[in-house]
Amino acid sequence: MLGYPRIGRRRELKKAVEAFWAGKTSVDELEATARELRLATVRRLVDLGLGADDASVPGSFSYYDQVLDVAASLGAVPSRFASLTDDAGRLDLAGYFTVARGQGDDAPLEMTKWFDTNYHYLVPEIGPDTPIRFVDDRVVREFVEAKEAGVVTRPVVVGPVTFLALSKAADDAPAGYSPLDRLDDVVAAYADLLRALAAAGAPWVQLDEPILVTDSVDVPFTELAAAVESAYRTLATDLRPVSNPGSLPTETSGSGAIPGSTQDARPAILVATPFGGLETPVDADGGTHDFLATLAGTDVEAIAIDAVRADLPDSPYDDLVSKTLVVGAIDGHNIWRADLSTKLDVLDAARDLGAGAVAVGTSTSLLHVPHDVEDEVFAEPGTASGTTLDPRLRDWLAFADQKVGEVATLARALTEGRDAVAAEIEASRAAVTSRSEASGVVVPAVRERAAALTDADFARGDYAERAAAQQERLNLPPLPTTTIGSFPQTPEIRRARAQWTKGDLSDADYTVAMREEIARVVALQEELGLDVLVHGEPERNDMVQYFAEHLDGFAVTANGWVQSYGSRCVRPPILWGDVTRPAPITVEWSAYTASLTEKPVKGMLTGPVTILAWSFVRDDQPLGDTANQVGLALRDEIADLEATGIGIVQVDEPALRELLPLRKADQPAYLDWSVGSFRLATSGVAAATQIHTHLCYSEFGEVIGAIDGLDADVTSVEAARSRMEIVPELRDAGYARGIGPGVYDIHSPRIPSTEEVTELLELAVKSIDPKVVWVNPDCGLKTRRYEETVPSLEHLVAAAQAVRATLG
Repeated sequence: MLGYPRIGRRRELKKAVEAFWAGKTSVDELEATARELRLATVRRLVDLGLGADDASVPGSFSYYDQVLDVAASLGAVPSRFASLTDDAGRLDLAGYFTVARGQGDDAPLEMTKWFDTNYHYLVPEIGPDTPIRFVDDRVVREFVEAKEAGVVTRPVVVGPVTFLALSKAADDAPAGYSPLDRLDDVVAAYADLLRALAAAGAPWVQLDEPILVTDSVDVPFTELAAAVESAYRTLATDLRPVSNPGSLPTETSGSGAIPGSTQDARPAILVATPFGGLETPVDADGGTHDFLATLAGTDVEAIAIDAVRADLPDSPYDDLVSKTLVVGAIDGHNIWRADLSTKLDVLDAARDLGAGAVAVGTSTSLLHVPHDVEDEVFAEPGTASGTTLDPRLRDWLAFADQKVGEVATLARALTEGRDAVAAEIEASRAAVTSRSEASGVVVPAVRERAAALTDADFARGDYAERAAAQQERLNLPPLPTTTIGSFPQTPEIRRARAQWTKGDLSDADYTVAMREEIARVVALQEELGLDVLVHGEPERNDMVQYFAEHLDGFAVTANGWVQSYGSRCVRPPILWGDVTRPAPITVEWSAYTASLTEKPVKGMLTGPVTILAWSFVRDDQPLGDTANQVGLALRDEIADLEATGIGIVQVDEPALRELLPLRKADQPAYLDWSVGSFRLATSGVAAATQIHTHLCYSEFGEVIGAIDGLDADVTSVEAARSRMEIVPELRDAGYARGIGPGVYDIHSPRIPSTEEVTELLELAVKSIDPKVVWVNPDCGLKTRRYEETVPSLEHLVAAAQAVRATLG
């Protein structure tokens, strides 16, 4: 396994961390819970078939984020947080969380997507003077903890090249500076980490280098290749392996030195390269750089490749003869059960690449999938426990624990032959066949409607005409204020929804409870002076799951939790069949909201790309076909909202950048179908109906053309943490429609001052025509508390009024 879920089967880590944040528990209690969770995980993996003494169990725990973990281990803390470190440069756990979440006037680290997953990492800030040295041995202590419990793990750490390539230059860095300029310092710190692990008895360490599978990084390939060669010359050649890979080293002495050795010992190194292939295009004329060859030319002991997202190389590599090739044959990115016979064919082919040994692995960390299908115990809809997940569907699925079993089965086949696992191979083939033949996987009416689409179904009229019609209808002031959609979900809301789900609250009583909350939210927005109102979404558990529960072709889980960022967890729906909308979904709530106010009300929908990105999607047809099916369902929903008098509809696409392929050559096709599915959903409305969209969690510079191509009347984007970084990029790209750059970072508990929001808004109107600027938070307010939300929105409205006054 390249990694394993770390939040706990019942989100134990989330609950413990949030209790600590709330001051309800001590740091000792949090650390005790985390220790219990780590030990339960390693024991579980041994029970599932991994070895207790061969380092096949990954040590991939994190309290918040694996990239932040490296920054903390190296003492690479931004100067604004320097006071949180001790004399040695270490952060305590409270300080670690403060760097992640911010405090007072000190903004947290930026957050963005981890490659093309729904996980978000914190972006380190590295400058010429950023302290970098090995200061925190937490990863070593966690190895020792597991070892003392009888399990020898393989510590998992983000690799040095990926760490620096994903970092941003500190604000005070000089022009032309790159974080990779600090490679020697970072590698020296990693060398100290490896020495400490060797002294503790670690036979293996895993260094993750996914940066090598993408050509979308702003680092020249010559520089990236040189960084890899330099880093692993120091780590793998200058340091010598403490023992033969797989055998435990001699016990350490009290001094930490390995008896009979020098302090230049290290564990054997596995370099993992998930999310794509290592033969990477470097120019428009077809030139490539083969990072597998680069890594094979180093003295690392093993290389893990992704054999799900990429085909195996065509020819062998001489330099692999001394190495183990870990073939990621089992998909760590999705939840469908594997055809084991097909996977064994891949493993057989991998033997022809010339490696000294071939091992079986997952394509990525299992961080991206839920824990266990067996947690989805079937129960009738409306009952107090279990899940409505169809038992037939359960048989098609493999969550993390089932994937461990698949890897163990394939490994047994490699060593004992296919006949030894014939029953498992046949069961996997039967599950794949059952899925392909099941009713609902193909719905002829859906296919016929999609096949009949024409170019006219993807286009609206001229924007200038639309803008004039919308202003006449809505009569909005300059710099109109609004929110992204959701308001805080209080314990009372969650309790009512849970009671209704269990059948303890009637439909009528539940509707009353939700309407009362909507009325409170509308009254609050009126009091705050917001210009465009929302209903607050109290009835929605999650912005994707809610729609999945109302669309045919989807299923939802009871315990399929996956970490999104920090303590934030989601239950991605399972999109298994053709998609239809049996009935209106949001119309009742939006119509009721509109009846409570004279101000414009936004209808709130989740866009087709985001529904796909935040679900586990079928892999038996092109994603673009699936996106159009979802787009047609949303098109019908928008038509019904428009028919009830809703004049603004927001279709959120925060995941537009997330699914962008890591290879530039694959991006145009993706952008074509992703933009097309949004336009299919939104192009059936009248000119006077204003279409909004919202994007967040990403670096948007790479998809500015696509943002423009969505043809939304207003686009709101996350911009507060990056201090309006997107705004000049939009200006330079000629973007001319409505834009709402976020001025309130909702991912932090900080309350921004009126002055701070005003400064951000002034930056926006200096770059873009104030006539098209909207004022809004970065994202929805669901995860915040009202104690933070109300003053923050008060400051947002005050800032808008202040800047509005300067416009004349």
